[in-house]
Amino acid sequence: MRLLNIALRRETLAPVLALSFASGCCVLMVTARVAWTANYRYIALVWNLLLAWIPLVLALLAEEKFQAGAGRDWRFGGLAAVWLLFFPNAPYIFTDLIHLNGYFAAHFWVDLTLILCCALTGFVSGFVSLFLMQGMVRKTFGSPASWLFIAGVAVLSSFGVCLGRFMRFNSWDVLFKPMTLCHHLGGWIADPFAQKFSLAFAAIFAAFTFIAYLMLYALTHLQHSQPSVAAAAVAPLGRPFDVLPS
Repeated sequence: MRLLNIALRRETLAPVLALSFASGCCVLMVTARVAWTANYRYIALVWNLLLAWIPLVLALLAEEKFQAGAGRDWRFGGLAAVWLLFFPNAPYIFTDLIHLNGYFAAHFWVDLTLILCCALTGFVSGFVSLFLMQGMVRKTFGSPASWLFIAGVAVLSSFGVCLGRFMRFNSWDVLFKPMTLCHHLGGWIADPFAQKFSLAFAAIFAAFTFIAYLMLYALTHLQHSQPSVAAAAVAPLGRPFDVLPS
């Protein structure tokens, strides 16, 4: 109930409701697809979409702590760290497109649309959480630092997606398989060019994440500058630009 009250505040009500509606539609489409094909592998899309919601939940909880004045408290730091750990799950769903070469290939365009619907919903869910976290960084360290934060998250999350897709690690493997994870990361860091494909993918995916976030961020600052019909009708004929904002 507490989390529901946080999510349904006036500031976050619209995106949370929109994402809930989109997620519900995705679940219904996946359910219909499973019923039609009797292929239960599609359920993985619902699981990945659920994981994509976790960063938003963590960001909402972190923002509540921040607004309560606990911006430097260990509980806030813990929430922020776990948020960063789970954030790659949001853009990860785009990599499910790889399955179009396998068991999804029989109905390519239907499955492409289904995966993209789930991926877009998860992506936007992650971006809403990123927007909230950027706001907290901006209030604490300033606007330039907040954009360095976005760039850093884009880079780190792209490597997280690589670990998930190509090395099959999960976010919780930090706790359950720390030594195995450190071994793979150590080999990657020691010789990053040994796996040029993974390095190239991480760089391109980081750029994709940053550019996509930048465009969505710009949309949140879109201003309606067109004059209303009524205002234009009553404007003096000799001063046609008086109705425009200064």
